[in-house]
Amino acid sequence: MSTEPTTPTSGYEAPSKVKPEAMNLFSKYLSVWVFAAMVVGVLLGYYVPSIPTALDKATVSGISIPIAVFLWGMILPMMLSIDFSTLVAIVQAPKPILLCSIVNYAIQPFTMYGIALLFFRNIYDIEDSKANGYIVGSILLGGAPCTAMVFVWSKLMRGNASYTLAQVAFNNVLLLVLYVPTAKLLAGASDIVMPWDTLFASVGLFIVVPLVIAVVTRRCVSETTLAWIDQRLLPLLDTCSMVFLILMIVLIFISQADTITHNWVDILLIAVPLILQTALIWGIMYAAALFFRLPYEVAGPATLIACSNFFEMAVAVAASVYGSGSPATLATVVGVLIEVPIMLILVGINNKTQHFFSKAQEVSLQLDRV
Repeated sequence: MSTEPTTPTSGYEAPSKVKPEAMNLFSKYLSVWVFAAMVVGVLLGYYVPSIPTALDKATVSGISIPIAVFLWGMILPMMLSIDFSTLVAIVQAPKPILLCSIVNYAIQPFTMYGIALLFFRNIYDIEDSKANGYIVGSILLGGAPCTAMVFVWSKLMRGNASYTLAQVAFNNVLLLVLYVPTAKLLAGASDIVMPWDTLFASVGLFIVVPLVIAVVTRRCVSETTLAWIDQRLLPLLDTCSMVFLILMIVLIFISQADTITHNWVDILLIAVPLILQTALIWGIMYAAALFFRLPYEVAGPATLIACSNFFEMAVAVAASVYGSGSPATLATVVGVLIEVPIMLILVGINNKTQHFFSKAQEVSLQLDRV
């Protein structure tokens, strides 16, 4: 047997060298597709105003049906891909899960609120109604950690799949418990009314129901069928989910066309604090991962999970609660606009600096020998 020490502290085996995953054509130019979807949406909404009018009417209990359909197309494949037995990793090696969860729920919502308050109430000179809407939109973004796109970022960094799945699964559980109270707490502090019934309904529709479907599916089907789901169906659904993302963005920007064409300055103003927030949270999680000597295959995904947002749900909740043309929805839409390009930049930074985490692992091994 080998007497070489194993990787300490985190409980995850660190690879000697992680090579960035080669992007396919769609993933490589995802920012281009997103930008094209936004342009198409704005043009359709501006030149065919009957479309956004129809979209505004396509709601049930305040929830946008078209947005819900495409959002489900993204969420359900992610839920089905989760092997819920990976939650055992939380007990066996909880440090990465706990670190990321603390950043997600104890830090990120409050820094987002503080930065939004600083910019929209103090630095910028904008009317109170817009400022309040932009603040609540920022709250909805900051309170929901990413659950779908993070799998893309993790793949591009060749992250630890078990950790990524476990973190997402744990985030979903925490989201059900903490999202509404946190959003209500911070929105109430901004004197903004948030209907509990509609918000609970949105969270239930976009999180609880697909989660239950995924659990029942994985528990009830045969091993052969489960293998077919994992090896055949999910890759196909993953491709479709990216298409759903693009189509959902088209619909969102159709609804926002009039606002965007008349308030492009506001969009630029909103983007500044959102980008600063993303950079701040990424930096906090990056530093924490180095300090606690997490291996890169865990640290890389953790930094992106920490700083990215479940913008699909934030947009859907804002649109269903405040209307698709509201300032709150515009703020979440700007989150969509900046999320993909910023995340791709951070993926590149992580991959280029992964040797820092290897050095941290070497230091940890040396300390263990002392």
